[in-house]
Amino acid sequence: MPDTRAIPFEHARAAFLEACALDVTTPKPGNVSTQSAGHGMHAAQFLASADASLDALFARSARVGQRILDAVTRTRAAVGCNTNLGIVLLVAPLAAALEATGEPPVAAQAWRAAVGDVLSRLDVEDARLAYRAIALANPGGLGDAPEQSVHAPPTIGLRDAMRLASERDSIARQYANGFADLFDTGLAAYREAPARTPETADEIAMLNVFLAFLGRWPDSHIVRKHGVALAQSVTLMARQQHARWRQTPAAARCSASDPQLDAWDAELKAHAINPGTSADLAVATLFVARCIEAHR
Repeated sequence: MPDTRAIPFEHARAAFLEACALDVTTPKPGNVSTQSAGHGMHAAQFLASADASLDALFARSARVGQRILDAVTRTRAAVGCNTNLGIVLLVAPLAAALEATGEPPVAAQAWRAAVGDVLSRLDVEDARLAYRAIALANPGGLGDAPEQSVHAPPTIGLRDAMRLASERDSIARQYANGFADLFDTGLAAYREAPARTPETADEIAMLNVFLAFLGRWPDSHIVRKHGVALAQSVTLMARQQHARWRQTPAAARCSASDPQLDAWDAELKAHAINPGTSADLAVATLFVARCIEAHR
């Protein structure tokens, strides 16, 4: 008898690659895109990273920590730098939970409940494997905690370790709150994207989600690299730019590209400011949205 769960899982693999592609085809202020390289990286590296991490993230029955370590290891081998640690940390438990949802359709509520179950079962071995991945990716900042530093063997489960970082890191916070920000803020922004044509719908949705996250909390990556004050100023600017951009007449919104956002993008990159955490959350949101839509 065929494994019916292979059907939604193949949709999930495609959704992941599509979300990662949208990450770089959509011009987002401060982020690497096909239109604008930055931070010593270019779009092709992000696309190669998605391909490299795919099988590891969607390895059937693998524990979350193993998915994370294998995905980061393969990414490092493919591109030689940290392009997707945040995405990997977010998608690994989502992929593990997706296996438990059974046949399509994949309902957001059921998936969210399954994520909670996956998170509740994360143990010290998951933490050990994830710590190795984080140390390998070497993002800076995530492990600089007085307790449970990634530079020492963990003594608590991965979710508990993430809780210790959740006050200062939005990705760690998803482990603590059951991915509430993604399923609430992210999916709401996806559904409420401004009017657009079928040709621009995906990029408009991605940009709306990204700006919603960037304008809601100081971006964790900016905080680690530049401090809270600068991160807060970027958040304030994101709110202003988001509100202005959403008011652009639909007829004038022929793509996700916008002159004022493009100018802000150049300014952020000139000062080495990268809202990477907001982009990671947006990618994970688009992945979830695509999986849900694929089974309606």
